[in-house]
Amino acid sequence: MDLPEQLKPGLTGTAEIVVGTRDTAPHVGSGKIGVLATPIMVNLMEAAALHAVERFMPAGCQTVGTHLDIRHFAATPVGLRVRAYAELAKVEGRTLTFRLRAEDEHEPIGEGVHERIIINVGRFDQRMQKKLRKP
Repeated sequence: MDLPEQLKPGLTGTAEIVVGTRDTAPHVGSGKIGVLATPIMVNLMEAAALHAVERFMPAGCQTVGTHLDIRHFAATPVGLRVRAYAELAKVEGRTLTFRLRAEDEHEPIGEGVHERIIINVGRFDQRMQKKLRKP
């Protein structure tokens, strides 16, 4: 698979939300306190990574997440805006490694590293269909 020349370290992406009740730990089943759930913060970070590189994917290709190492160290109440940032740190073959961080309107709330691999969507779909046919 030939990767575009533009797909190199330094690419950045962002994603943001205003925390609503559907984004809280009790709503997604990850806790009992009504603040931003860690899975929602992680989803936002993955969306920022995807945003950084998706415009450079070759035709018929996409990325899928394969590894996350995330810390969520500050709570965010409903009503505050959260923004996630991703920077492509390394490209090794089809593996893309991102540095991630998230912050609310007052402070940093999370950080970590995320890996995504570039896949051929057609071949991926064939493998998924084959899995569905196995007993």
